Amino acid sequence: MANYAGTIILGVADETNSTIDQVVSGGLVPNAFLCSFNEKPMSPQSAPTPPSDVQAEIQYLRAELRKMQSLATLGELMGTATHEFNNVLMTILNYAKLGIRNRDDASRDKALDKILSATERAAKITGTILAQARNRSESLEPTDLRSIITDSLVLLERELRKYRIAVETDFADQTPAAIASGNQIQRVVLNLLINSRQAMPEGGTIRIRLSESKDKEWVELSVRDSGAGIPKDKLPHIFDAFYTTKSGPDESGKGGTGLGLAACKEIIDAHHGRIRVESTVGRGTAFVIRLPIAKEQQAAA
Repeated sequence: MANYAGTIILGVADETNSTIDQVVSGGLVPNAFLCSFNEKPMSPQSAPTPPSDVQAEIQYLRAELRKMQSLATLGELMGTATHEFNNVLMTILNYAKLGIRNRDDASRDKALDKILSATERAAKITGTILAQARNRSESLEPTDLRSIITDSLVLLERELRKYRIAVETDFADQTPAAIASGNQIQRVVLNLLINSRQAMPEGGTIRIRLSESKDKEWVELSVRDSGAGIPKDKLPHIFDAFYTTKSGPDESGKGGTGLGLAACKEIIDAHHGRIRVESTVGRGTAFVIRLPIAKEQQAAA
């Protein structure tokens, strides 16, 4: 239900955002500027500049859209976390029963160790959700991408294991912080990880790499899968809204709307960053993101 609600919110948000962009660019002309059949049509370029109050309304709508996108992300996270938490609770329940049935010290020690491990994992899950809901700012600020990736993997651990997906990470030592919104970038990372998982229905490997660019201007993040790859003719459209290479949502209810990658590009563009895709049919796909390095870290370098 949370995933479905998140998808609906994202759909409304992206359609509204598209409309706003068309108004700003002149692509949609208000009724006041329409003419009769006998009048010379007024081009969007010659239409009067919207008054300041209209511009303020546009800015307000954009701010509201960012809030909606954050709520959609939180809804998606809650859906994933619910499954993860249920798995943890079942582990605790089963080993508690084991400890009750077996009174020997060895069995009880084993049960208590498993229960302790499960509760520590539960604490990580709740910590990740609380960080998303409360602790991270929506503003652009120095952000440790390593922790964003780690938190995302905690939330998707059960899902990746279920679909036989191995994860390999390569985090360069002393990778600098990026100027970013932690909440928004986590949404991007989760989307890319889920896309990679869906590209490998028979299992495979996701490789995540985090490093500083050679020119020391960017933090580079790549997410690479060993899936089927994307045909060359489809690559130019991969970030278009409502364009999808999938037939619809998978059995988990995720994907297939054509909104995920379009939203990812919008977020990265708003960060003054870059995102590109590299893919070879039969070998897999990689998404590479560049985000600006925090200025204070550039000065210290």
